[in-house]
Amino acid sequence: MQNAKDSFYLALRTRLTTINPERTILVRGALRPGILVEEAEGPLSQIPSDVFVLRWQGLGVDVDLDSTLVAEECEILYQTLGTQSFGGLDRGRMLSAMDEELLAMVQPFYTPKLNYSATPPATMLTQVFWDEPSFTPAVTMRDRLSRSAKVLVYSYQEQGE
Repeated sequence: MQNAKDSFYLALRTRLTTINPERTILVRGALRPGILVEEAEGPLSQIPSDVFVLRWQGLGVDVDLDSTLVAEECEILYQTLGTQSFGGLDRGRMLSAMDEELLAMVQPFYTPKLNYSATPPATMLTQVFWDEPSFTPAVTMRDRLSRSAKVLVYSYQEQGE
């Protein structure tokens, strides 16, 4: 499933740079697109504001098909404080903008599966595909508005995976 997870993340990251190239984050001195995979970063005491954080959860396998189908749930968390120029009073607008960006990032609902352990990444035989996101209600914690969306990501296992 690692190839599918990597392919999903990199598809979203590439799409985000097209949708909103200004959504970035500074990580260990490098400016990157504003999307992180929680398990691939150092421990986060709190998710950063104005960034999408992917958290991989439950795994399922269907072996009753011609090829084994694997599915893993991805929770995408994000929050905002709004902007300083508006004293944070635009938090709702900023959260709505992130909602729209997320909807745009997940469409189309598929991407080629690549093996990123090779350099350059090797194209595999199948694709990674996913369901529409399921959004939670917005949560207010003091000056922050946050939300998460869950997406089921599917992939057929290939030889050697």
